[in-house]
Amino acid sequence: MRISFNWLKELVNISITSEELGKILTIAGFEVEDMEDRRSWADGVVVGKVIKCDRHPNADKLSLCQVDIGEETPSQIVCGAPNVRQDIFVPVATLGTYLPNVDIKIKPAKLRGVESKGMICSLAELGLAKESEGIKILEGDLQVGQDIRPILGLDDVILDITATANRADALSMVGVAREVAALTGGELTLPSIDGDINPNQQGGLTAIKIDEPSACTAYIGTMIENVKIAPSPQWLQWRLEAGGVRPINNVVDVTNYILLEWGQPLHAFDREKLYHIANSQELTIGVRFAEEKETLTTLDGQKRNLQPQNLLITANNHPVALAGVMGGEDSEVDDNTQNLILEAALFEPVPIRRSGKCQGIRTESSTRYERGVNQVELEKALNRAVSLITQLAGGNVSTQIVADNRSSSFQNTIELRCDRIYQVLGKVKQGGNLIDVPREDIVRILEDLGCKLEVKSESPLIWLVTVPPYRYRDLEREIDLIEEVARLYGYDHFTDTLPTQSEVGYIPTNLQIQRKVRASLQGLGLTELMQYSLVSANQAQIKIANPLFSEYSALRSNLIDGLINAFEFNQAQGNGYLKGFEIGRVFWLEDGNKAEGDALGGIIGGDLYTDGIWTRSGKPQPMTWYEAKGILESLFKALKSPITYQAESEDNRLHPGRTAGLWLNKTRIGVFGQLHPQLCQERDLPNSVYVFELQLEPLIALLNQKYLQTPIFKAFSTYPSVERDLAFFASTDLTVADIINAMRKAGGKTLVDVKLFDEYKGANVEEGKRSLAFSLVYRSPDGTLKDTDVDPIHNKIRDALTKQFAVTLRS
Repeated sequence: MRISFNWLKELVNISITSEELGKILTIAGFEVEDMEDRRSWADGVVVGKVIKCDRHPNADKLSLCQVDIGEETPSQIVCGAPNVRQDIFVPVATLGTYLPNVDIKIKPAKLRGVESKGMICSLAELGLAKESEGIKILEGDLQVGQDIRPILGLDDVILDITATANRADALSMVGVAREVAALTGGELTLPSIDGDINPNQQGGLTAIKIDEPSACTAYIGTMIENVKIAPSPQWLQWRLEAGGVRPINNVVDVTNYILLEWGQPLHAFDREKLYHIANSQELTIGVRFAEEKETLTTLDGQKRNLQPQNLLITANNHPVALAGVMGGEDSEVDDNTQNLILEAALFEPVPIRRSGKCQGIRTESSTRYERGVNQVELEKALNRAVSLITQLAGGNVSTQIVADNRSSSFQNTIELRCDRIYQVLGKVKQGGNLIDVPREDIVRILEDLGCKLEVKSESPLIWLVTVPPYRYRDLEREIDLIEEVARLYGYDHFTDTLPTQSEVGYIPTNLQIQRKVRASLQGLGLTELMQYSLVSANQAQIKIANPLFSEYSALRSNLIDGLINAFEFNQAQGNGYLKGFEIGRVFWLEDGNKAEGDALGGIIGGDLYTDGIWTRSGKPQPMTWYEAKGILESLFKALKSPITYQAESEDNRLHPGRTAGLWLNKTRIGVFGQLHPQLCQERDLPNSVYVFELQLEPLIALLNQKYLQTPIFKAFSTYPSVERDLAFFASTDLTVADIINAMRKAGGKTLVDVKLFDEYKGANVEEGKRSLAFSLVYRSPDGTLKDTDVDPIHNKIRDALTKQFAVTLRS
């Protein structure tokens, strides 16, 4: 928002400099991005009168002028402008003047052999136009030698400030003036507004039809007849230019002026053009969303294909404007306009934001509607605009129709506790002492902001604060009022207060475990990946209400899909086979309710030992299922987590015969398996790619137990172990994990280790069975085991297997 310092001083009585104001606004939360001091643009430029103008003796296109600039003798100036002539007032840059916009310092010079002392300036040389065809000719009651800056509006400073998203009121001169008055204590003087409009109901505009009251809460259509389109007066043009708006004509300039002054967008339609579009002289102005295949040519000359998100203004159901964004070219006000329909409306932020984004347009009007305009002062802004239009363009109001769906109240009443203010803000410095913000300052600050305070309780002190209607959008809670007290009192006045009792920092257990997981997997050669939690809708269960892109329109329900995409992308880029893992959050539906949790996922493919391919003559050796499982086993061993595997085939992304569920104490927490060959073929991936994913919460809950957190020393046995082998035929449906668990249960504490060292299927083995051979290790901490000690335990294991699984023993 560009703020004219001179304009601001008309609205609030301040005696500080623009630099001091910029500092105050910045401390109060309004960052001053730039300060444009226009006074330096024409420092040394004065009003001059051309008293004689002759042709240059040595150049046909140059003129030799004698210019009176208020000194004893006229100045001789050579000028090349085609419009220079005798008896006109012009801006003259005197000797020694520096013009920063064209980077010229005026010095005595000779042009084609003739001396020139000074320069007659154009608007471009003074920074008021990009290009000029000639010098600026001044009009009015002028005095030679007079400073040119007040005449051309160059005695001003422009502050370019940035308001936070919650401060929609600061996108207007009135809003900033209210803020400055509260910050400085200056007296606020708002623009005078004539009384209510009293139209002569003469027809032409018959009704306002709002089909979308949730998108448009109020619409006022005012018909003004017999206007005369002409350039705006200089003061209006200067203020628009100071605000960054190009002057067009008196009617359009008034609507833009009100936008800058009150923050209320307005739009003027040419009535006769609306008659032509509507094919009728009885107009019904409508507000609705666009339909398929509708088009509209906007004021920028672009023909736009409208989308259902576009909110429209219609004339007898024919689109004439993008509501709150941009008007239509076919109904714009031009030099031939005689009758107007002036629109003043309140559109809700979300529909306007979607409509503008859909068409790739963002205008001064849409910017204000997206933040939320003042719901209460619509009529004030409209009446101000009508008053200015009738003053500058003539005309009279013939018809006005109002459609109003606004809420009856736009005031919030908030309970504010004095003790809570002190608790949140802390102490302030006063004379060398630390004190609480004085209560009278709290009351003064809130009243300066336009709030009304009523004491609800004296002990403890509690106020009931009624927020002014123009701040109801951002002052909604007690903490908002506390922030205002701190902001206007001055953040720089508050002291830094350390906690009275500090605690030693520590890393939470879940983060310690996650760090251990990362370190273990990185030690196993895996690279940590980080991916978006947003995925396309067909890959997830929970969809986002307002996605930025269709590719990121839902929350991921697993990590494996993203890891497969990452593997495919790295392979396509020539980076080889990816070995990576990710710790991230996943989201899912559970009994219709949204749930989320942290998960660990990984993907492994290619050679296990890429640095040793020379031993295989450079030939690749794809990783086996057991090698991939060994990486996972190494992780679980480092974490001391008793994970078991159970065969499963439910996941259609994984090979049905090479997939196992990961179980922790009878709870399934994840899956490990090889990618399905069909998926690998579709994605052009190698056949041997393995993935795993498991929930972190149950694993962390187990590892968080004290006996796992704090290692307990257990003495090693100093006695030798005894090793026995056990071989048998077992059903192929029987898992090795079940067999080992049964062995450990039957063997008790004396059985310290069980390893499978052979598996055989084929000749001499019955169909549906396989031969398994295990190595069992026995050891006692109390002494050397003898055969008489081991045999009973070993036989107990053999009997348990025979009884429980009906195996056929071979040894």
